[in-house]
Amino acid sequence: MADAIEWTNAGPDQLVWRYPDNRIEWGSQLVVMENQAAIFYRDGKALDTFLAGRHKLTTSSMPSFVGWLQKKVKGDVFQATCIFVSRGQFQGKFGGRGQTSDLAPLMFHGNFWFRIKEPKIFVTEVIGNQNAFTTKKINDFLRSFMNERIIDEFAHYDLQAVFTQLDETSMKVKTKVRMNFERIGLELVDLKFEGIDTTEKYRERLFWLRTGGVSGQQVIGSETMKDAASSIGKSPGAGFGAGAAMMGAMGAQMSGQGQGGGSAPAGAKFCPNCGQKLDGAKFCPNCGTKIG
Repeated sequence: MADAIEWTNAGPDQLVWRYPDNRIEWGSQLVVMENQAAIFYRDGKALDTFLAGRHKLTTSSMPSFVGWLQKKVKGDVFQATCIFVSRGQFQGKFGGRGQTSDLAPLMFHGNFWFRIKEPKIFVTEVIGNQNAFTTKKINDFLRSFMNERIIDEFAHYDLQAVFTQLDETSMKVKTKVRMNFERIGLELVDLKFEGIDTTEKYRERLFWLRTGGVSGQQVIGSETMKDAASSIGKSPGAGFGAGAAMMGAMGAQMSGQGQGGGSAPAGAKFCPNCGQKLDGAKFCPNCGTKIG
């Protein structure tokens, strides 16, 4: 067995590492680096947690583990899984498709930043319950977890509210996700929508609602508006409020000018699931959707 149990080669993007040997020798030295935590896990439960420092594994330093056995420990070896987690800040991506309360399709994508706040809860709720003992599996779970919560929250708003009250709705989404993250031992540092969009049919409906109806003169410029509307939320660098600013400007143009320009060609292609710009890719670089 190794002289010390430690995670020495942790990469900047690694969330978790499992010590490869489940047979742990009593008296072993456990070394936990700064910004790490080590948790001993057995029978579906996270037991003793160790933070930064050098620790000698004895029955006195592992009271939860010994209590879990409910009998006197004999011999030099016990069996458990030692899991190291990083307590640094990480970035994840989300993106998906949902519906508003008025059943309008809604595509969204963005980034979120998080850190492991309660290692013991995180190991029990995510690593153990989801059988996610690798960084990739954890990232896949968190992406799905994020999408589900965002879809659920957007379903409380109609399409007009999503696009005209973006600050309010995005803050409520962020609050909802933060509360759910706390339940699984995570801290949501920040969340940013990079794109949010709906289908062409609902974009047109939204503009008509914003302008209070369509006059004969406004119809002249409608093709230009459609082309401009198709870009709402799709620009990879656009913030969550970009759609509202664009809608306001175009709405003013429709109601005030009454003059239409030529139709602007829509040369770019976007993912039908999350709205990410594709640049000729066969798979969406954001959500992985295959492009036909």
